[in-house]
Order: sequence, then structure tokens, then C-alpha cells
Amino acid sequence: MAETTKVQFYEHIQDELLQFAVILSKSQDNYVFCKHKDRDTWEIPGGRREPGEAILDTARRELYEETGALDFELTPICIYSVTAPDNFDGKESFGMLYFADIKRFDTELHHEIEKIIITSQLPTRWTYPDIQPKLLEKASLHL
Repeated sequence: MAETTKVQFYEHIQDELLQFAVILSKSQDNYVFCKHKDRDTWEIPGGRREPGEAILDTARRELYEETGALDFELTPICIYSVTAPDNFDGKESFGMLYFADIKRFDTELHHEIEKIIITSQLPTRWTYPDIQPKLLEKASLHL
């Protein structure tokens, strides 16, 4: 039997274990998803924590880099973990899930993201189909 990706949720964990920030984002009650230049799939904004960076600062930075968000409110939702056979040698990795209400965007994107969509519909082609829908489902329980 093949191993599968496992997503779990936690209320507390040591801060230094948090490696990622993922930000479920909306603008005017529509979802905001981004598309990386090298992919043909959609994703929830987010990314890796830099050394010495507070996880909240990771969320702010990644939200700007991946959506161009300039004016927004961030709300923490929960801690999540992912265990996948093809990721981190199968070891559990941890991240912080946030919600962002974006009020204003930069006029252009400056990083690795090709474009964003602002939509009421969920993507059918996810970059991380075993992870992102589960994060979205968990976030929707808190919104």
C-alpha cells in the first residue's frame, strides 16, 4: 500500500518548528489564488520561513510577494503539519495557517508569481492537491 500525504492540525507547537506560513486570502469576499511562473496550477499564497524571521513576518512577506497585497488584515487560524513520503524524507513539517482580508494590491507582481485570480470559485488544478483543499476546509471552519 502506497504512503499518502497526511495533514494534521494543532493548537500549539514550539515556534522554532514552524517552517511555513500559508495565507488563505480574500478580497471583497472572493478568494485570492496565485500561479507560479513555472507551473500551470493554482495555489494558496504562502512560503518558507527565512532564518531569524518571525512567522507572522513570513506571512506578511509571502502575502506581498505572491499576491502584491499592500493593505490587509492577517488573522492566525491554526498550526498545521504535513507528512508526505516525497517531502522532508517523510518527516512531519509544520506551518502556520492564516487568513488575510486584502483591501489593496500593488499594480504589478515583482517575484516568482506570474498572476493572481480573485474569484468566488475554487481552483480545479491545485499545485498541492493533497494539502491545499484540507487547509481551505479547516480555515473555512474559523471564518
